[in-house]
Amino acid sequence: MMDAKLQKLGETIVAALPGAALAHVVAFGDLTIAVQADKIVDVVRFLRDDPGCRFVSFVDVTAVDYPGREKRFDVVYHLMSPTLNARVRLKAEASETTQVPSIITVFPGADWFEREAYDLYGVIFVGHPDMRRLLTDYGFDGHPLRKDFPLSGFVEVRYDDQEKRVVYEPVRLNQEFRKFDFLSPWEGADYPILPGDEKAEVKP
Repeated sequence: MMDAKLQKLGETIVAALPGAALAHVVAFGDLTIAVQADKIVDVVRFLRDDPGCRFVSFVDVTAVDYPGREKRFDVVYHLMSPTLNARVRLKAEASETTQVPSIITVFPGADWFEREAYDLYGVIFVGHPDMRRLLTDYGFDGHPLRKDFPLSGFVEVRYDDQEKRVVYEPVRLNQEFRKFDFLSPWEGADYPILPGDEKAEVKP
């Protein structure tokens, strides 16, 4: 019953926003609308103001990284309608250079969410009044939630007691802090026989 209502709602939204809302799908009780990135402000304004929608509650903005695609990011928005007792997910594809319009003129609460998506993924939101990093340190290099970001990062930060300030240095993996398990098939040498294997019964 709920899926049928969401299906009808999705059809209504796509029909009302040609060229902006591209397609819809209902899966696992959720309605997802594919939208054109440069039309996102028109879409969220319609969803907020249309009497048949009333998605007045902004939930979040985030991103998902698919580095194998030409447009590697899905910028994902979640809204809720207390009137309909329903949620909607909006997905907009974006590349590393796509300028996605900020939605804070419609939902001011998106401010820090957009900054977080910029900081961690590198998604660029235009029209945002304070587009700077939110979670990483000053001078941080890269975007740590991209799937091609190195696990150890690029630089490490520490307080230098002699200089009496915080200093940035290239990441070093010091040997004394590493643990090598040479019996592990994941990081050890390629032993022909592991210790203990000689006790196993060898069948002809």
